[in-house]
Amino acid sequence: MSEHYYTSKPQTASDRRSFAVELRGSRFKLVSDAGVFSRDGVDYGSRVLIERMEFAEDANVLDLGCGYGPIGLAAARLAPRGHVTMLDINERAVALARENAEANGVTNVEAHRSDLYEAVEGRRFDVILSNPPIRAGKVVVHRILTEAKLHLVPGGALWIVIQNKQGAPSARAKLEETFGEAAVEEIGKDKGYRIYKAQAPD
Repeated sequence: MSEHYYTSKPQTASDRRSFAVELRGSRFKLVSDAGVFSRDGVDYGSRVLIERMEFAEDANVLDLGCGYGPIGLAAARLAPRGHVTMLDINERAVALARENAEANGVTNVEAHRSDLYEAVEGRRFDVILSNPPIRAGKVVVHRILTEAKLHLVPGGALWIVIQNKQGAPSARAKLEETFGEAAVEEIGKDKGYRIYKAQAPD
């Protein structure tokens, strides 16, 4: 089995790939590599989230588990007067996210290696976006959901995408337990993927 992408220092030999993609009406040329999530192209779940996510043009956004950056870079184009912070535990992914931001002229972003929210301790965001690292296990995924509440401004929102067969029902239950049932909404579904939005209290 190939090496797990949810690791801080991938040992897999580098095998860089370059590809062009359109995300939410913007063209990007992205570089990916072995040892990172969805090396061969932007995965379907991320695309579903990118197509549905909504926030203000001046939003302060966190992309947690950014990989080589497709969600965060698309978010930065949607929030030209805002700022996007991209985090990933995988140092190779973070280096690629920075490289892809620079190559595509996206300047309102920063990328840092972080174990979940570690690098943004004490910071709060208008929006948190995540395609959670399912392979990291349920405990890690549920920490992403529950700890998001500590990193949202009043009225801020967490947006996640998750497959039914990979734990969408339990993720929704955890969101409702954390944010309250009325604060959680299914924004859309596509080919077994679910997008949930959980809003922090005002």
